[in-house]
Amino acid sequence: MSRRWIQNQNRCAYEYLDGIEDFIEFARRHNPGATRIRCPCRRCNNTLWETIENVGFHLVRNGMIETYSIWNLHGEQVDHASSSNAPRVDNVEPIVDPNDQVMGIIQDVFPFASTNINQEGEDDVPTQIDSAEFEQYEKLLKNANQELYPGCESFSVLTAIVELMHEKIKYRMSNLCFDYFLGVFKRMLPKDHKYAHKVLHGLGLGYEKIHACKNNCMLFYKEHETLDTCPICNESRFKMTSQNRTTKIPQKVMRYLPLKPRLQRLYMSTHTATDMRWHKEKRVDDDVMRHPANGEAWKEFDRTFPEFAADPRNVRLGLATDGFNPYGVLNQHHSTWPIFAFPYNLPPWKCMKKEYMMMTVLITEDPGRSIDVYLRPLVDELKDLWTNGVRTHDKSTGRMFTLRAAVMWTVNDFPAYAMVSGWSTKGYMACPVCKEDVTSGWHAEKVCYLGHRRWLPWDHEWREKDKEFDGNTERRLRPREWSGDEILEQLNRLDFAPFGKTVSRTRPSTHLNWTHKPMFFELPYWSKLKLRHNLDVMHVEKNVFDTLVGTILDIEGKTKDTIKARLDLERMGIRRGLWMNRDSDKARRDLAFFSMKPNEKKKFLKFVSSVKFSDGYASNIARCVNVDGGKFTGLKSHDCHVFMQRLLPVGIRHLLPEDVVKSIMLLSRFFSQLTAKTLRRTDMFQLRHDIVQVLCKFEMIFPPAFFTSMMHVMVLLPEEALLAGPVNYRWMYPIERLLGELKKSVRNRAKPEGSIIEAWVQYESLTFCGINDPRPHSSPFLVFLLPCLSLRRHLSPLSLPSPQPPPRRHLSRLPAVANSSVFPDSSPANFSLLRPPFPTPEMSDLIRRGRSMTTAPSSDPPAQSASAATAPALLDHVVVGPGASQAPASSASSVVQPASARRRHRPTDTIDTTSTGSTGASGSQPEEHPRTVSLAEDGEGHPVDQQSYQHRIRRAPSACTYGGVA
Repeated sequence: MSRRWIQNQNRCAYEYLDGIEDFIEFARRHNPGATRIRCPCRRCNNTLWETIENVGFHLVRNGMIETYSIWNLHGEQVDHASSSNAPRVDNVEPIVDPNDQVMGIIQDVFPFASTNINQEGEDDVPTQIDSAEFEQYEKLLKNANQELYPGCESFSVLTAIVELMHEKIKYRMSNLCFDYFLGVFKRMLPKDHKYAHKVLHGLGLGYEKIHACKNNCMLFYKEHETLDTCPICNESRFKMTSQNRTTKIPQKVMRYLPLKPRLQRLYMSTHTATDMRWHKEKRVDDDVMRHPANGEAWKEFDRTFPEFAADPRNVRLGLATDGFNPYGVLNQHHSTWPIFAFPYNLPPWKCMKKEYMMMTVLITEDPGRSIDVYLRPLVDELKDLWTNGVRTHDKSTGRMFTLRAAVMWTVNDFPAYAMVSGWSTKGYMACPVCKEDVTSGWHAEKVCYLGHRRWLPWDHEWREKDKEFDGNTERRLRPREWSGDEILEQLNRLDFAPFGKTVSRTRPSTHLNWTHKPMFFELPYWSKLKLRHNLDVMHVEKNVFDTLVGTILDIEGKTKDTIKARLDLERMGIRRGLWMNRDSDKARRDLAFFSMKPNEKKKFLKFVSSVKFSDGYASNIARCVNVDGGKFTGLKSHDCHVFMQRLLPVGIRHLLPEDVVKSIMLLSRFFSQLTAKTLRRTDMFQLRHDIVQVLCKFEMIFPPAFFTSMMHVMVLLPEEALLAGPVNYRWMYPIERLLGELKKSVRNRAKPEGSIIEAWVQYESLTFCGINDPRPHSSPFLVFLLPCLSLRRHLSPLSLPSPQPPPRRHLSRLPAVANSSVFPDSSPANFSLLRPPFPTPEMSDLIRRGRSMTTAPSSDPPAQSASAATAPALLDHVVVGPGASQAPASSASSVVQPASARRRHRPTDTIDTTSTGSTGASGSQPEEHPRTVSLAEDGEGHPVDQQSYQHRIRRAPSACTYGGVA
């Protein structure tokens, strides 16, 4: 029979679905009584055994291996006599020995061992071979060549250890449990986990332990490495122990993970090495900003340092740090601070992914202003990378080159911003951009920030109004912009103590808000950057939401409309209608016009508690609503993100005055457009104008106590977006998710940092094995290494990496998302299906007819559940694994979007967007049977078809769905 249907890229075609049915019948006929057969889908690659029903399910979702035209693994006999007439099978993937694949990975780790390095046309600079590195190579080579037992051809010591260590991480097995199983297999493997971990470290990159002073004065590093006491505070380096103890215990230890080998590893895979040049070779430079390379800061850096920009393989880095409690107990004061580096050279669909984040420093407690002490090894390595670089082997070209690196900016919340930048984010000069030119004052016994009329045009009428604002007219221009050289000159004028510990009392006449001299300014290029530290939009949005909602709902403890704020208005002599109402000897604070009345508050809270979101779009916000108490509890950052942009402008429309509603809706639209994955420069100029209007309107509505530092920095966010591109690459959502996974990796609660660093090193080792070959259906070793990644729900927090799907913008150009060419090389870990119970008759009927089981709303729809085993949609939804990590999502759910929302071949004529408080437009063409649906937008501005989602209007099972929110 003809098997051309295997090559059909449209897996919804009748020909393809009939071919799958023929294959299933063929497998049953040639394997009578068998309950499981090899699955020939692109994910399983004939290496995993599945039930016949699941095999048909996988073939619809993933597609069959295109070269598997002779079903010899399912019972078909090959007639060698008539092989000349048989179709050619030269392209059938060869069965490669896993040990050969291990040898290939070892050669990638140690490029000097490859014979390709000295080919003609390469650099003349000889490759220096470190003796320790060569010794490590010899050990790995010995373990890779050593048979597991005499006569074993399938496994070597190294391949067996790699697979078992993978299972240990995947199933979160303790070291004791792992030692027990190694004891069971003692005839096969070493006797304990320590030896296995030592062997696996050859594929990893390791880390260094650097002792630190107990008081964070200095590191016992380089010139101070041999000291036993701190030269600043005279504190002992080691703890006091008994005299019989032979080993000394340090007071404090910092773990440092060298950056150079981790950057070199990015070029050890052909696929990753090619992607590292994407920003130069494949990026589209137009009005749309899709990547940090589209920002003005990146372009200005290229113009300032043309030699660095000449080679696109030079790495642009971002750094992020934040603290978390490794115990998961809020009343514990212990805090662990990791510092991550991530390359911006990668394309948008790989940037900020966990697989490409590199932990560089792990600090055992909150360093405070002494974080520069712990940054010294990293800064020294960054200076060397900028000045000298490091010789690196590029796998894509087979040549050696000098790799250089530069840090573009840091990603921190506002308190960590002060630690890293050296500028105090408290007091009268908390704004790190406006600095001493900021407008701040003492209102309601705290520092507040007003004067946003300074950003208005010079002839704007609001500049002349006084009683509507703070009682004064505004004649000043907007605050000046400080260059990096001017900031560095300010720092050089200040007298700091050694190692950035304290600041002396002698200061220049112009009092500034510096707390310590930041170590990053020691980088030769740091003062030339336009954007050194950026504001985290995630925390800014959450703080603005808390302030706004707490005030309009008049929540006790969160509202800014307090008695002190009313007395402050009386002192300023403005807005007489908000003054305290005094009757005889008592004063009463009446409810303000911008706050909801008790009955209106209940209506608003009931509305919020009744809202249902699509699976994975947001967490269950209804659980955070206390209708009787009139407040919210337990809202996470992403909940505030969704609430601010989707629920707030809808819920307040008929409950507050028109002026207040319009201002809040403008604020909601501001954040919605600012946090989109793609930005237009013209839109950013408009947002820069809109946010000034919003803040000025807020100054006419709310009391001065409303304007905290977070309200003020909103005026700076559009300018930063113009400089550095979309905020998705500069906010804390991916960092916060990674911190949550690190917290779950703690096994020894007595030494949490040790557990974290060991788990991270193991994750790095297996990550390289997974990234090394991005095509799992052509890499038997990768399938051997990652045998059960299709069971996504069993993966540990430090789950293994996978190739990322194409960018979302590519999906919009396709006629149908059911086309399998969207993800031709989808890997086992790329997508994880929310799998319902799979009945055989329904599956057979679905394959035979090629359409959905129902096309009308069901009177009894299946109950939705968060469980992966009871999800109602058969093939409508696919949970994005690593591909969704760029989008902010709650920790309790993955990002899911209806497949029908992405079907461009089913346009709609009429769109009702009244639920979002804005008017929508559809660019689609009319169809023969127009229909009216209700659309809501996700966090990126993409429409989500709620009607088709609820009623499951679909023609055939979708090949894949790639969804997400901003």
